[in-house]
Amino acid sequence: MDLGNGVNKEQRLQRTKSEAEEAVRLLLEYLGEDPSRDGLKETPERVVRAWSEYCAGYSSDPATILKKTFENPEKYSEPVVLRDISFVSHCEHHLAPINGFVDVAYVPSERIVGISKIARVVECFSRRLQTQETMTGQIANILDKVLQPKGVAVVIDAGHQCMSTRGIHKTESSTITSRMLGIFRDKPETRAEFMHLINSPKKF
Repeated sequence: MDLGNGVNKEQRLQRTKSEAEEAVRLLLEYLGEDPSRDGLKETPERVVRAWSEYCAGYSSDPATILKKTFENPEKYSEPVVLRDISFVSHCEHHLAPINGFVDVAYVPSERIVGISKIARVVECFSRRLQTQETMTGQIANILDKVLQPKGVAVVIDAGHQCMSTRGIHKTESSTITSRMLGIFRDKPETRAEFMHLINSPKKF
């Protein structure tokens, strides 16, 4: 597809990729390395390819992931809880990894959604540059918007390498964030049930 000035989309993307690789070479030089030495010759290409995977969430639409829902013939109205959904993200401040787990619950209204779709939503948002606080809100808000349930709860517990490998070097710390919507926010007993379920011993 021609984008004007005789440049098609494929050429633009290739040039952008080349520019990203050159940026990696400049960073290596800034750090005192020689990008032309044997062990680093292909590093810029590998780094750009890796970051394309780390940030693959930008090419996914979480609303589309949740589009397919099912009837709720039994009128199930208790929390549906998925816990310990593992994720890896990168903070927008230092581009450092964030590793952790997400616990998600929703109380269905008229429709239910396949549980794998919730895990896919977590994956979609985690593969973007952001803060943990932002990711927590994004997951809760999209579930609330698309599913229109009676309530949504999200808790994230994660370690941040921007704290463990640089700066203050606190390797054992973790950060916990939460977002409660609907009956999880308005009814303490529903919120307490959710917290009990995600902290109960695993059966398998």
